[in-house]
Amino acid sequence: MLSSSAPASSVPASSVPAPSATASSVPASSSSLVPDVVLTAAGLGAQLSEEHCRLPGETADAVRDAGFARHFVPRCYGGSEGTFGEFLTATATVAAVCASTAWCAALFAAHGRLASYLPERARQELWGAGPDVRIAASVIPPQGRATLGEGGWLLDGRWSYASGIDHAEWVLLAGFTEGAAGREHRIFAVPRAEVTVLDTWRPLGLRGTGSNSVRVEDVFVPEYRTFTLDRLLRPLPGGGRCHGVPFPMVAALQFAAPLLGAAEAAQTLWTAATAGRRRADGRAAALTPAARHLAAESSAKIKAARLLLAEVAHRADTAEATPAVVAECRRDAAMAAALCAEAVDRLFHAAGAGALAEGNPLQQKWRDVTAAAAHATLSFDTAAAAYADAVFPDPDGPDFDGPDSVRA
Repeated sequence: MLSSSAPASSVPASSVPAPSATASSVPASSSSLVPDVVLTAAGLGAQLSEEHCRLPGETADAVRDAGFARHFVPRCYGGSEGTFGEFLTATATVAAVCASTAWCAALFAAHGRLASYLPERARQELWGAGPDVRIAASVIPPQGRATLGEGGWLLDGRWSYASGIDHAEWVLLAGFTEGAAGREHRIFAVPRAEVTVLDTWRPLGLRGTGSNSVRVEDVFVPEYRTFTLDRLLRPLPGGGRCHGVPFPMVAALQFAAPLLGAAEAAQTLWTAATAGRRRADGRAAALTPAARHLAAESSAKIKAARLLLAEVAHRADTAEATPAVVAECRRDAAMAAALCAEAVDRLFHAAGAGALAEGNPLQQKWRDVTAAAAHATLSFDTAAAAYADAVFPDPDGPDFDGPDSVRA
């Protein structure tokens, strides 16, 4: 997965503007898992992504050809059944160049994992011709209306925030349905051609993700192209290790990974700018106590975030998915996001008036990190509540045996 042996998409020089300061020196990949062509395409397309609020086609193709879409697809369909460690490293590496590209890359990978839980006939429709299928999604919260009919469901309504929808071949949408056990959170696989994309995405940051709304009008979805959300809580029979972990264990990782790479890039940008900046009184900015303290504090927070996310990925790749481990993964991913957001916010506000200028690369990283950290899945309050539920037995519950029963 995500290796330079995958077919690479070329980026015609005439199709993109000259790179800005952010992309003028696209770094060689710090991970052998990411072909340099992806970083080049991400860098060259960053300004177009900002302007048009979607990835350029060349960038989206490079992401696909690198293997992101196939990363969690079952091997029986030609997929990689890759690891979460590889996923984290590759996504953060791309995010250092363009957070929007990394966000879409991460979600194309994650949505391939979700689609693996579809019934066999649907998976054959998706991947029968190959595993490199880009899938967008809007599954939480359920939206729209699903009406049961003969052999399937009739979908109608509007779904928000379908990142990467402009370049997707399929989209996963969710709505509430009535089942034998009551109301169900059901996911539907719909061909991209059967939805209308609404031009709704004009955000502060992550502008290039193209997270537009979609409209569906009385589209029939056969039963075999659906499954209920609770299916994601159990291992997939015959699947790889990546299909054996419950959705809550890794959901936050897919959003925190791009945030991490953008934060690390922000640290590098701020350090370089501060090293060359002088204050109004002529003193070197880098020699002030405040700047020196911030350099240490912010780099430590971002380093801690990387270690936390690496541990989340390691647990997802190797650990038994007990309730406590799942809660720890949610806690650590949310804390990593919070640490990155705090660090980058401090860096941006300490960067001086120059960082306020349109096109300033540090400002763009700050906007991207701020937007990513606002995602509901990265809420530390929610993760903390889940962690507390896992480590503190309910004193009113039947299994509580007193204070000695509590285990951290």
